[in-house]
This record gives sequence, structure tokens and C-alpha cells, in this order.
Amino acid sequence: MRALPPTVFSEFSALAARVGAVNLGQGFPDFDGPEVVREAAVAALRRGDNQYAHGLGAVPLRHAISEHARRFLGLTVDPDTEVVVTCGATEAIFDAIQGLVDAGDEVVAFQPVYDSYAAGVAMAGGTLRPVTLRPPDANHSGWWFDAAELEAAFGPRTRVALLNTPHNPTGKVFTARELEQIAALVQRWNTVAVVDEVYGHLVYDGAEHRSLAGIPGMADRTLTVSSGAKTFGLTGWKVGWAMGPRVLRDAVLGAHQYVTFAVPTPLQHALAAALRLPDSYFLGLQADYARRRGKLLEALTGSGLVPWTPEGAYFACVDVGGRGFGDDDAFCRDLTTRVGVAAIPLSAFYVDRSRAPCVARFAFCKSDATLDEAARRLRSARPREGEP
Repeated sequence: MRALPPTVFSEFSALAARVGAVNLGQGFPDFDGPEVVREAAVAALRRGDNQYAHGLGAVPLRHAISEHARRFLGLTVDPDTEVVVTCGATEAIFDAIQGLVDAGDEVVAFQPVYDSYAAGVAMAGGTLRPVTLRPPDANHSGWWFDAAELEAAFGPRTRVALLNTPHNPTGKVFTARELEQIAALVQRWNTVAVVDEVYGHLVYDGAEHRSLAGIPGMADRTLTVSSGAKTFGLTGWKVGWAMGPRVLRDAVLGAHQYVTFAVPTPLQHALAAALRLPDSYFLGLQADYARRRGKLLEALTGSGLVPWTPEGAYFACVDVGGRGFGDDDAFCRDLTTRVGVAAIPLSAFYVDRSRAPCVARFAFCKSDATLDEAARRLRSARPREGEP
């Protein structure tokens, strides 16, 4: 553990709290999830659903996960043999890595990569082979990757391809063509895919979230991971899941039984109710986050920054190079302490930091009041005409 640095989120959230900054760094909402879902948790507590749930997860939730997968992803998932409930998506991914990766195995993942992925691979004794996502440029409207670099990352020691779409931290939504490229390599090298889809309901401007498991030939070699945290604004509940063929489900379960064993029972029953909310909830969620995205982009642009418009998730990235700072970490520390707005340096998400651009990540999963105050502080810190 000494070789693993502290998570960047804890570090910058602590700094933001210490200096009284508006926290647009860590991706948690500062508003509550749906009342009907919270009331379902209260009802479960009161009727006595307070003992250990089954290690696989409460039966009502596993059935709700299966129904939700068919309804929104077009996937057929057996709730009894192909679903395991975990303490958030983070645990599901960690368990999958521990259950599938042996010492010396390799895991292919796109960088910037969520920091817990790299830690999980290190704890399993594996090696992470990063494929670099590159920022938008004159030839690419969104974040992109070199297909040859992706192909070169795969080899005889590849055990897992780890994918996150919609992507944190860039906001990229992988296209059907890109998913097909990944699927072809997974099948060619007879490996498996673990796909983090926690932001699956948060896509914008006509972008379409597609599940890798739905591509021909991938259902039998894909673990799809998600949670209720982002979709229902309940990050503190930490209820997630992994679904896929039984042999992969069992790999997760093998680790899960010794990591958390079971997930809080009343919250599982409440999330089952959440997943069965009508389509109007999910459409409203998408529209509301598109509006919050617009507020943040306007605030950043009004401060003189030039953000890239994210296709999905709830983060926006800004190129902060050429502003007099040695790197993005120095920029974000100054922004937090001097301006009073916290952001996360994108370099913290790189396995190979030499490949990291100078970029800051801002979260827009915040209330209007928070976004408005951040906008005010950013505007007030913008240099006046003629100032450096």
C-alpha cells in the first residue's frame, strides 16, 4: 500500500474544505436524490429489512437490475445466476480485477483512468497497459484514441480490457465503431471486458450510450458494472452491481464474499424501487444535467477559460496550459486557494504522467446556488483588460 498515493479526491476535497472553496472537484451532488426512493429506504427499515442480505444481493434488487438492463440496454440477464450486488461500482470493479487478474497478467485501460482502477490492478499483482485518450483537436471534435496504439496494448498476457463509458474524467462517450474495435481485440486475444457504465443515463446532444455486452460475440465475455449513485444522486448509499455470464459473475463473487460480504439491506430494497421509476424520471434526469452542464460551461467561458463540451457523465475539462503554471496540479491548487473554486488536475488520472496534458476537471453535479457562486468567484478572478 505504501506504493499507492492517496486518492486525489480526498486531497483536494480536504483542501477545499480547509480554505472554504466551492468544491467542483469531487463528483458528488450537493442536492438529494428522489424523495420516493429515500422513502422506500425508510419503509424497508421500518418493516424490518435490516439483517444481512444474500451475498449475491437482495432478490428484489437483482430482479430490478435484470429488468433495467433489458429496458435500457437491450440485454438479457438472469437475476439468479448473472448478477451480484456490491458496495458501489468501485467495489464491483475491484472485485472483478481481484477475481480475474493473477500476478503477471495485463489489463488494458484508457488513460486518463479513474484512480481506483490502477490501484486494483496493482493490488492483484497485474500490470496496467494504458492507451491514451487525446484531447479534441482540429481533426477530432471529441476525445479520441489511436487505433494502432490500442491494438499494440493487447498481447498474450492480456487478461482484462477495462473500459469506462460514458467516461470519467473526460466526458467521452465511446461510439459504436470504437466499441466494435475494442470488441474485436477482446475476442481476438480471448480475453474479457469489464465495463463501467455508471454514467450510462447521462449523455447529451444526441450521443448514444451503448453497452459493449450488446455487440455480437461479447455477451459471454463482458462484465457490465453500474450503480445507483450517479443515476439517483445517492452517492453515499454505495449500492452497485456487476452483471454478466455466471463464470465472470462468480469471479466477482469470490472476492466480494471476503471484501464486504453483503450490502446494506434496506438500501438495496430502495434501489430496486428506483430502478423501476418511469421513463419520465430518466429523461428528466438527462435534461436536468444538460442544463447544469450549460451553466458550468457558461461560467468557465465567462472566466476566460475554454472548456471542451462533454458528451456524457457530469464533468467538463479545460486546457489550462500556458497560464504560468508548471503543471495542472499547480493550477488547481492556486484555483482552490486563491480563487476559491476547487477542480481536479487531470494528470492524477494518468498511469504515465508524461502523456498527460495540462488540464483541469470540473464537476457540474451541483446545485444552481453552488454553480452560480462558482461562476461569481471565477469571474471576479479573471484578469482585467491590460493585466497579465
